Amino acid sequence: MSQQNAILIMVGAALVLLALGTWAWLRRGRRDSGLRAPVAEIPPGAAIRSVLPVLYVATTRHEQPLERLSIRGLAYRSRADLTIADAGIALDLTGHPRVFIDADRIVGAGQATVAIDRVVERDGLLRLSWRLDDGTVVDSYLRPQTVSARSVADDIAGIGTSTQTGSDA
Repeated sequence: MSQQNAILIMVGAALVLLALGTWAWLRRGRRDSGLRAPVAEIPPGAAIRSVLPVLYVATTRHEQPLERLSIRGLAYRSRADLTIADAGIALDLTGHPRVFIDADRIVGAGQATVAIDRVVERDGLLRLSWRLDDGTVVDSYLRPQTVSARSVADDIAGIGTSTQTGSDA
């Protein structure tokens, strides 16, 4: 086989893989088209506890860290600011409207090591479990940049205990 034929075969294989990846992502987008993130502002008068820079990794099905959801505004990895308020949590992803998760939607917060294509040191990710508009529970994974995931999870758990009764937050 000549070098030119080998190059053509490699280029053809790469194009097939790109086409399959595009087809899979478009199919996932259609599958998840009914899922909506709660786009809203922090309620007036809500006390802001902290604003932290984070890397937004992904939102997945609850307790399925390798099953990415294609939710508009939360589909791609991004730099973000996480605002923790007594009324809930706001995510400001670069180039997207603010996602505000009311305190009563928060199911829990903890630490994780793996999510989709991100593997970090043990418990280096923040896992935020919350409910979408239709009641579906999802997990959003964030990588805090200036503090530990544990301290952010503890701060979020404080929201749940002060505003929810009988939850596992």
